[in-house]
Amino acid sequence: MESFFRMILFLFCFVLIVRVTELHATRDECQPTKCNHHTIRFPFRLKRQQQPENCSYPGFELPCIDKNQTVLELSRNVKFLVKRIDYRAQGIQLYDPQGCLARQLPNNLSAFPFPDDSDQPQKYTIFNCSGEGQMTERDESHAIPCLSIQGFQVVALPSDSTEVANLLNCTRTLLNISVTQTFKGMLYDGTKDVQLSWEKPNCRRCEVEGRKCRLKKNNSTTEDKTECYGPSKKERDRPKKLMATGIILGSCLLGIIVFALYRIHHSYKANKEGQLKIENFLEDYKALKPSRCSYADIKRITDQFKDKLGEGAYGTVFKGRLSNDVLVAVKVLNNFRATAEEFINEVGSMCRIHHVNVTRLIGFCADGNKRALVYEYMPNESLEKFIFVARDEDRFLGWEKLQDIAIGIAKGIEYLHQGCDQQILHFDIKPHNILLDQNFNPKISDFGLAKLCSKEQSAISMTAARGTMGYIAPEVLSRNFGKVSYKSDVYSFGMLLLEMVGGRKNIDVTVESTSQVYFPEWVYNCLERGEFEIRIENKGHANIARRLTIVGLWCIQWYPTDRPSMKAVVQMLEAEVDSLTVPPNPFGHVNGVQTTSVNIPRKPINRELEVIFE
Repeated sequence: MESFFRMILFLFCFVLIVRVTELHATRDECQPTKCNHHTIRFPFRLKRQQQPENCSYPGFELPCIDKNQTVLELSRNVKFLVKRIDYRAQGIQLYDPQGCLARQLPNNLSAFPFPDDSDQPQKYTIFNCSGEGQMTERDESHAIPCLSIQGFQVVALPSDSTEVANLLNCTRTLLNISVTQTFKGMLYDGTKDVQLSWEKPNCRRCEVEGRKCRLKKNNSTTEDKTECYGPSKKERDRPKKLMATGIILGSCLLGIIVFALYRIHHSYKANKEGQLKIENFLEDYKALKPSRCSYADIKRITDQFKDKLGEGAYGTVFKGRLSNDVLVAVKVLNNFRATAEEFINEVGSMCRIHHVNVTRLIGFCADGNKRALVYEYMPNESLEKFIFVARDEDRFLGWEKLQDIAIGIAKGIEYLHQGCDQQILHFDIKPHNILLDQNFNPKISDFGLAKLCSKEQSAISMTAARGTMGYIAPEVLSRNFGKVSYKSDVYSFGMLLLEMVGGRKNIDVTVESTSQVYFPEWVYNCLERGEFEIRIENKGHANIARRLTIVGLWCIQWYPTDRPSMKAVVQMLEAEVDSLTVPPNPFGHVNGVQTTSVNIPRKPINRELEVIFE
């Protein structure tokens, strides 16, 4: 948790630094202002706004009138409303609110803050013509509609135009004005917009760079010069990007913290519930349980977990020594993988078992969330060590010993199925879980997946498949093959027998021929040819290999009802090989030609097995 708080503190400092940097970058003495929807900034400023002199250009003041409208005053009595300001193109679009430019022109329109040498003002004279006069069509084109009324026509003509002499019945007014070419069209049609532009001050480069513009401070020359200042658009976006990154990182971190707290809470709750289940279980089975040890005792027995024997999915096994110098194997359960149910399964199963071919549980530890199991020590480790060996290694046990081991395992499983008060289904029979004592006598171990059920019932309901791939019976994976029962352990034992004969795992991706990928079919072919991978020195060895193979093939039949019981398996292993019948080949022979694909025989499923609950 300390690391989480450090990450939160780091994130807070990061966001604070980014925010201070952003505020510092945005601090500006020439802040833009608003009037209606117009942004007013250099070279303009709002009238009567207090800003440093270099924040606007002389003559570029825009009043903001009562209706929140931006106004451009070209002279004291000539006012236009601002429609749009384009700072990059340095242009401003205006319109006359009354739609009559001539009404705003008492004198002239030659003086305004947008000088253009190429647009010289022109003098115009305004005439009032009565309706009785004779006016040509051309004269009507010079009429000013907004000043004309019925019977009287107001006309504006250039003062030097020769057409003035041709006007009949027109009174020359005293109004003489000067209008630039820019406003000429607006003079005759007051509803038109007018576009003005300015060349000075020139801020086009600043606009292109995305920076701000202002007059240079302490300019010693008489000519006004501008300068670009402030960060570019890319630089201004950088703090925002950093802020967005900080927010995203913060959100992710917050999500991780919430998830971690949830997992911690969930794990704590599960541990508490698991401990309660274990204590209730131990109270119920007080008469059957072996000795209970504390976690301190476990550390003392194993000499602080000094000698590691092996490691599995649910825990690590260490070599230990009791006070009377009896060697033991201590299995320390993994809190993240081994649940309370698996601990209860193993202790509950082992408390009921007293058989020479089943490992004996000497003690256990249930100290809070620390759990361990203490077993009798098996010096020769597991059967897996001796059957999955390279051909050049001298670790082969011999066919007689393999047969003795097979019979011992079969008797141990038979005891689990029929010898206890309740039937125990192991669900994880495999070479790794068969331990060998100093005389290589087999003992079944690891009851973490075991299930207890009544001996009067013949099937068990399961919510999920359990076991190790390669040893799981078909009905455990799919109910199309039948009900789950003690016959599932028979299937696993059959796979174990075939591995003892074949000398390799039933799932082996290193085989050279694809025809050998499906292991039981490969073993069946070896049986037909009388050839086995493990060396056979005499006829007796060949008979043992054949016996183990036949029994193994009977045990792995697809449907549970086709498999023998463990009592029948023991009898078959002790019988003469000539009395055994070879099972039918379910692995795909068509017209005498062997195929590598597995054809599951179409056979009605026996539904006589009654389902019971765990």
